[in-house]
Amino acid sequence: MAKQVISTGSAPAAVGAYSQGIIANGFVFTAGQIPLIPGTSNLREGGIEAQTRQVMNNIKAVLEASGSGLGNVVKTTVFLDDISDFAAFNAVYSEYFPQDPPARTTVQAGGLPIGALIEVEAVALLES
Repeated sequence: MAKQVISTGSAPAAVGAYSQGIIANGFVFTAGQIPLIPGTSNLREGGIEAQTRQVMNNIKAVLEASGSGLGNVVKTTVFLDDISDFAAFNAVYSEYFPQDPPARTTVQAGGLPIGALIEVEAVALLES
């Protein structure tokens, strides 16, 4: 199966040499999403909770453009600028995965792009 590039105006445009998402072998791989507001170069204001919501909505948009969705996510990788934001991040993240959450790795990674507090990437199954 050849890879297929996913692109949607409902998520922030790629600002470098990467795609918003790739479909390959029955999976969707999203690029890391930071809390950019689609159609702008502005970060969502309001702290870790607001930025987490924006990131998750960006991921949701990429997945939906591929024909998948949050319910098909099998793995996420989360990068926090400050691990002390973990509890606040986790409370919002849990709203997006209320049952059977995906496997997840969460690490502190200082120096995220353009001062973001969070970045998340996801791997999901395609709809069958």
